[in-house]
Amino acid sequence: MSLNEAILLFLEYSELDRNLSPRTVKMYGYYLRFFQDWLSKKYPDCPSDTKNLTEQEIRKFRLFLSQEYFNPYKGALKRQSQNYFLIALRSLLRFMVRKEIPGLSPDKIDLGKTADREIRFLPEADLERLFESVKTNTVQGLRDRTLLEVLFSTGLRVSELSSLNRDQINVQRGEFTVIGKGGKARLVFLSVRAISWLEKYLGQRNDNSPAVFIRYKGKTAKTPAELRLSPRQIERLVETYRQRAGITRRITPHVLRHSFATDLLTHGADLRSVQEMLGHKNIATTQIYTHVTNPQLRSVHERFHSGNQPPEKE
Repeated sequence: MSLNEAILLFLEYSELDRNLSPRTVKMYGYYLRFFQDWLSKKYPDCPSDTKNLTEQEIRKFRLFLSQEYFNPYKGALKRQSQNYFLIALRSLLRFMVRKEIPGLSPDKIDLGKTADREIRFLPEADLERLFESVKTNTVQGLRDRTLLEVLFSTGLRVSELSSLNRDQINVQRGEFTVIGKGGKARLVFLSVRAISWLEKYLGQRNDNSPAVFIRYKGKTAKTPAELRLSPRQIERLVETYRQRAGITRRITPHVLRHSFATDLLTHGADLRSVQEMLGHKNIATTQIYTHVTNPQLRSVHERFHSGNQPPEKE
């Protein structure tokens, strides 16, 4: 079977059988087409067949990503970004094994070791500066303050926040369900403060758009659905208030998601509960927060480090 046919079958399988999100399927397609194009340029006289794929070709592709490829906008690829290509390839090979398509064993692809991720989050003082930077004397200001409060209260991904509808939210109970990655549903909760701002903001709305967060500027919407704020618009909004608050480090909506998790763990929440609220499939994904939120380590340092001990009396 040609590599092109195998990729098409895999993408159909990912969409129909695995029910992956359109964005995930699109990214799989991008990584695999990128590999296919590289392969055809590297070996123009060799037919692109799944049986011809060997460890040697994978090795050369890894070297290309690591040493030669340079994105004109983002520069050289980080190790984690290189691994995304290999993850897509390994998923394709696993699919081929399932469908008994001849090819390389997926076990032959090892991912490169990556450094620990740096978790960026806002301390409480910066969070308050961010919230207080919003002037709430207009409906647009109410929207922006509410948006920031809901992000920090729920830990939603920016795509989940953008797609949120008014009829999803039970303001009285302070909770609602979202469908996250992989079509997985999870329950998220609103803080007392977030509920208060939501009630103020929604009480000022006189439109019929189903979206919770809508835009008040830009081109005229032809339908109520077109009023919905896009993820990119939400990102720009967060950046605007970051600058207004005088916070020097660039932040994104995902930094507020990190701040949500860090806040819970710092105040004593258990890791499993935070995993559920974030919608992480594996506990290992949630464990990235523990090295910045471990109160026991701080306690040990305060008790035993000589620099924390009172000076001896003369």
